[in-house]
Amino acid sequence: MTTHHAPGPLDAPSRPAQPARTGPGEPDPVRNLAGPGAPGALYAGPGLSGDTAAGSASGTGDSPAQGSGGPGTAAPPGGDPVKALMHRHRELCARAVDPLEIAAALEAHGMTDRTAAHFRHRDVFSLAEEMYARVPRHSSDRSAPPASAHAVPEPVASAAAAGPSRLLTLVLLPALPGALCAGLLAGLAQAPPGRARTLAVVAGVLAVLSAVQLCLRHGPLRSPRPAGVAVRLATLWLLGYAVLGDGLLDAAVRGGPDRLWPVDTATALGLALAMWPAVLCARLFTGGARRRLARSRGLGEFAAATRPLLLASLTCYLAALAGLLALAGAALGAPSALGGAGALGALLLLARLLLVHGHRATPTVALATAAGVELAVLCSVLASRLPGCGFLAVPAETLIEVCGVEAVPTLACAVAAFALLGRAVPALSRASAHTDPGTR
Repeated sequence: MTTHHAPGPLDAPSRPAQPARTGPGEPDPVRNLAGPGAPGALYAGPGLSGDTAAGSASGTGDSPAQGSGGPGTAAPPGGDPVKALMHRHRELCARAVDPLEIAAALEAHGMTDRTAAHFRHRDVFSLAEEMYARVPRHSSDRSAPPASAHAVPEPVASAAAAGPSRLLTLVLLPALPGALCAGLLAGLAQAPPGRARTLAVVAGVLAVLSAVQLCLRHGPLRSPRPAGVAVRLATLWLLGYAVLGDGLLDAAVRGGPDRLWPVDTATALGLALAMWPAVLCARLFTGGARRRLARSRGLGEFAAATRPLLLASLTCYLAALAGLLALAGAALGAPSALGGAGALGALLLLARLLLVHGHRATPTVALATAAGVELAVLCSVLASRLPGCGFLAVPAETLIEVCGVEAVPTLACAVAAFALLGRAVPALSRASAHTDPGTR
């Protein structure tokens, strides 16, 4: 392969690194990544590019001889394992705009720093830098400045052009749900009861939900793919229960409801106002993670720097949410459900961060489970009124008698949030989760 680019430090031959040793009974990571039936094969992660194992370099002179050495031997002495790896994933290397894109793709499909040692590199980042530097570039690409090591890809728009857009997505849109909710509550306090009041409530709720949807479609909380139906239904139920559920459950336990139960307006206002800190904390996490990705020299180093950032962002959001809930309760003269609303806020933020960074299954399960628990408790109390079914309400009534009605959403959302946090910490500390800046 002949390349035409300015010589640099990455054009030097690959630095030999001590291959990772594997014992007699220890599986070889290179063999495992290459797949079964490929002794001595190099890394070829599935789906890494348009090439598959069928596009192997065997017989072309680009791959080392097969059957060389025992376990842990990636290539025979004098071979060029990086060249063979590039041949297998030539589409990925050709379309990559930055070494980070190659490193993230390799990591996403199972390559670790230890596996990179089989390709004579100390870590995945170093291997990706050489793969990027050895790809021939078109003449039209020469005018562009060379990508420096671990440089963060520039956003699509320039900083000057992104100024108004950033103001819109980070300041104006996140403040819209809280402003609309505050205006709705202020108007309802002055409106007389009747049909017009009901229509105003429906219109106000739809306006607040539309504003929230705008925040989720633009800015740091924008997901690359729309959320599924299950996520949307579960989120709507959790938000609705936070505002109406405690009053309905309390009335059901007491034998009702025989009239309209109270609405938790303080929680509604606090959650609407909390959209702003949610957007800012998401921005803090994604921006900080990308800066750490630019400075890291290994996957372990990046993960160790990103985990505290995620926990700090979540803590800042919860502190802001607690303050806004207390402020809303003081302004409306009604106590807000700090426990239930706080657990719900943590659950929704973690679920959204996972959706933003490409994880769909885990947040769907967590949101659906929390919503299902709340629905099951409410249905068990109502179903206990059927003849011979009084035992169905015993667990819910015992919990409510000991801890109050707020314990139901608090436990349901808190358990789901802790489970989601256990998944989010390793998933969001991977380099592959932070390579596409998009419009964040």
